[in-house]
Amino acid sequence: MSTAPSVFRLAARLEAVGFSDIVKIRNRIMELRATGASVYQFEGGEPFLDTPAHVKEAMTRALAENRTRYAPSSGIEELREAVALKLRTRNRIPAEAKDVIVQNGGMQGLFGAFQSVVNPGEEVLMFAPYWTPIKDLIAGCEARAVMVSTDEARREGFARTLARHLTPQTRAIYYNTPQNPTGVVFTRAEAEAVAAFARERDLIIIADEAYEDLVYDGEHVSIASLEGMWERTLTCFTFSKSYSMTGWRVGYVAAAEPWMTGLRKTTLYSTNGVSTPTQWAALAAVKSPPDFFDGTRAEYRERRDLMVGGLNDIGLTCAPPAGAFYAFPDVTRIHADSRVAAEILLDRAQVATVPGVVFGEHGEGHLRFSFSTSLDNIRAGLDSMRRNL
Repeated sequence: MSTAPSVFRLAARLEAVGFSDIVKIRNRIMELRATGASVYQFEGGEPFLDTPAHVKEAMTRALAENRTRYAPSSGIEELREAVALKLRTRNRIPAEAKDVIVQNGGMQGLFGAFQSVVNPGEEVLMFAPYWTPIKDLIAGCEARAVMVSTDEARREGFARTLARHLTPQTRAIYYNTPQNPTGVVFTRAEAEAVAAFARERDLIIIADEAYEDLVYDGEHVSIASLEGMWERTLTCFTFSKSYSMTGWRVGYVAAAEPWMTGLRKTTLYSTNGVSTPTQWAALAAVKSPPDFFDGTRAEYRERRDLMVGGLNDIGLTCAPPAGAFYAFPDVTRIHADSRVAAEILLDRAQVATVPGVVFGEHGEGHLRFSFSTSLDNIRAGLDSMRRNL
């Protein structure tokens, strides 16, 4: 019995979905290390701090108390209540527990948000440079990502810039602040401008606030907190960056109906929920004391200033990022092609970064450096660049 070759093909909706370029960079690092070379790694997106002790203790306690059975697929009530309180008090988002769903990290939340909103053939406006998986999440909806330059919008006005990219197929705006890879934090006035555009054009906002607690200059403004925006915004959060819980895979989305119904369906028929003991640990994280982030931000700010100061001294022009934990310098003095520039840094100085073009054409000529690492590693990497460039 023979089978036609056309049978052995992926579903069409996955044809435009790719894999991360960062995986290729990590493979190259492993090759170098296999030869005995030291590599100064600035390519990652992981907090350098350990998961807080009180969060780990909550997990241990949950296991000891046998809190290991199925939980409601939307999340345990205690966590959803605590998250809703946090949203109302810190984010000024008018959410109740029924408006919160617990997810396996920020990625599942974003996946469910796009699947709940975007139809095949529609378009999503997204500020660029952008976090690379977003374009693939949109492609997985058989939709099209439309890039909007963040620099252009800030320089020429958000309404004017967004309007240039608007078509009858535009369905939503992906709104990320603080931004990965640039560290841009949109101001309240900028958030108001995007919100007004969405209301006037009747668009939906998918907000990504993964780095909400890592803001060094200015304030974090949740766009769903603005007038008339709660009903048209799905806001995605993660515990990964705020609480150094990347491997715990826990996050949440806040949204009203009908979006919550969509999120419940995408969760039910994918993972059917999040690990129960992990949710009790997440509850301990949400209940951290009000001053919990003061020390964290101070440590990141020290690393930011060291990294940015060193890059500028070397001649790689870099503005201090207002949030997140990435520097995004202009590296055209090394090479105009950011992939080539990254290779040169890795070969000559053993410094690993991410080419800016990975984050879209608006990132070309730049490299992403993560300063979420030890001060010693930053100093050593900068010194290696000074000696070898």
